[in-house]
Amino acid sequence: MVPMPESRPYHHGDLRSTLLAGAERTLREKGAGALSLRELAREAGVSHAAPGRHFKDKQALLNALALAGYDRLGQALDGADDATLPLERRLTALARSYLAFAIDNAELLELMYARKHEPDASEQMAAAVDRTVGSLERVIADAQERGEIIAGDPQHLTLLTGATLQGIASFAAGGMLAPEAALDGIEELVHLLLHGLKPR
Repeated sequence: MVPMPESRPYHHGDLRSTLLAGAERTLREKGAGALSLRELAREAGVSHAAPGRHFKDKQALLNALALAGYDRLGQALDGADDATLPLERRLTALARSYLAFAIDNAELLELMYARKHEPDASEQMAAAVDRTVGSLERVIADAQERGEIIAGDPQHLTLLTGATLQGIASFAAGGMLAPEAALDGIEELVHLLLHGLKPR
């Protein structure tokens, strides 16, 4: 009887995605400090040197993880955006999509923003940021041109909007606000952002 070949935990060419999936799991469960290429290799059932073919060091792994996060966020925002909607409904859809991602991926989002500000952040990272944060900035700039939003630096207005959304996401991640309540409150939040608190 011919012995069966030993099964491998991944197919040829899939080691990179296997390592990234393992890294994201570790990030969620234990934080970035617990990430180790050697440990990820052990979990994947490969030699400790094998990850080196895909990531030269832990920093390269963190960069790839952040890029993968930006790619997923970009897909989520693209799927939510509808340029034919009136501004308030369009911003509400984008804000809900961002908040859902932020709640489900709190640790990953923190890593994404940390890598964005690293001095050695690559052009690839800048393009990924532009595809996500930049898309919201372009929506705001377009609305300014149509007179639907106050004049001013669209980057600054995007920062204020993003900070508000991220604050809600942090409350949800920290247990101060139920995720469902955070998502249910998006319509009101966007309305208040656009119209302010002052009575009319």
